[in-house]
Amino acid sequence: MTRKVIIDCDPGVDDALALMLAHGSPELDVLAVTVCGGNQTLEKVTRNALSLADELGMDWIPVAAGAERPLVRDPLTAGHVHGDTGLGLVQLPEPRHPLDERHAVEVIAQTVLSNGPGEVTIIATGPLTNLALAIRQFPQLVEHTQEVVLMGGGVATGNLTPVAEFNIAVDPEAARAVFTAGWPVTMVGLDATHQALATPEIEARFAGLGTRLGDIAVELIRSYRDAYKHNQAFENPPCHDPVAVAQVIAPDLVPTRRAPVDVELHGELTTGQTVVDLRGPAPEDCPTAVATGLDHAGFWDLVVSAVENLGEPARKDA
Repeated sequence: MTRKVIIDCDPGVDDALALMLAHGSPELDVLAVTVCGGNQTLEKVTRNALSLADELGMDWIPVAAGAERPLVRDPLTAGHVHGDTGLGLVQLPEPRHPLDERHAVEVIAQTVLSNGPGEVTIIATGPLTNLALAIRQFPQLVEHTQEVVLMGGGVATGNLTPVAEFNIAVDPEAARAVFTAGWPVTMVGLDATHQALATPEIEARFAGLGTRLGDIAVELIRSYRDAYKHNQAFENPPCHDPVAVAQVIAPDLVPTRRAPVDVELHGELTTGQTVVDLRGPAPEDCPTAVATGLDHAGFWDLVVSAVENLGEPARKDA
């Protein structure tokens, strides 16, 4: 059976790859794409989401814009990693895909609640502002959602700071609300995603597909490679967001361990850190889990296969 999912994202180079994986995988039924400010401004990431919907042939899937800024903090973007547009070297045509008139929070709530209890999983690959607002306005979502699988955080490392990962640190108040709401949450953090390295061999596999989307994947990876060499001395770039999607499709590729998770809000040096308690077996009622590793070969087989499945979707204006 396919799993019904909402993708809440901030495209973003690796969000683009995550959308390719989600839409190209028969195991998933993408019901909606919602967007918040993060990797770039809300205006830019919304345009990216709409243009990607065109390129991927997501004609029937609503795309809705949400939170422009964090709950209480000043906005922070990652143009030094994702470029001025948010998609690095990739230049996409002006979007034709319509922007849903509803706020992303409304789309999330209506999509989840119009399906049966436990039928919809939310995959979040950006800051968690939209989800925090959604459960504040529609608390019944906590009981109705199957699971939240998010890319963010880390057990033992950070990237924005030594201990805080970008998606969590941008809006730690939202992240704490999501982690402590009581619904099932799986954190796919840097401990797993730093293993999702896009080597030249992976890049060549996408190029070998001979399709426009394969070529876009190559350009995305090259953008990331240049940024990560300059900013974090990675020889090959880690492609974070598709790992969260892969965890939903094939959990054996991204093993997890149940553990309590909270978020530091006030530390002088640690604000935005995900505090994961691995001291012993988790309580029986613990609703949170964290990714502990990644099957690198299996993960990239999954992503390349999904992009191959998409082929060359025709834009609506073609």
